[in-house]
Amino acid sequence: MKKSVFATGAAALVVLCAASFSPLVADEGPSDMQIAHIAYTAGNLDIRYAHLALAKSDNPQVREFAELMLRDHASVNNQALALLNKLGASPEDNPTSQKLSADAKAKRDELAALDGVEFDRAYAANELAYHQFVNETVETAFIPAADNKEFKELLGAALSVFKVHENHASMMVRELR
Repeated sequence: MKKSVFATGAAALVVLCAASFSPLVADEGPSDMQIAHIAYTAGNLDIRYAHLALAKSDNPQVREFAELMLRDHASVNNQALALLNKLGASPEDNPTSQKLSADAKAKRDELAALDGVEFDRAYAANELAYHQFVNETVETAFIPAADNKEFKELLGAALSVFKVHENHASMMVRELR
């Protein structure tokens, strides 16, 4: 039963994320400033999930992971802002970022209604599915579409960090079964 709930939840999140990213990725691909906005938004959303985990969970593993998300996603977002400032550019809001934010609010509300081990499992499953999809999107859509060399390098460096997050989330999911 637990595996079925996890699989259903993870599949639903991937479909939700795919719908969120598809308006810009489907045709010619998003511009650098659209990618920057989507990536920054995704980082901030994961920071908000982490704050929720720190408020709701007593599990040391979940709390440690949430603290890692806060630190790493804030660091990547700060690096992105520094690059944008250096380039004199501004991220471009877009329907993908807006849908991602709206969908994440619904997921946060769902997570906030859970307690104890149910919360921990759902948070871990969400983090795994979120990182799997975001990592694939960054690797297969955003990096190839990025035009600016420094921005492309930042996306690649961030992807390396986020793949570690994905592996960590995967271990957390297995251990919380």
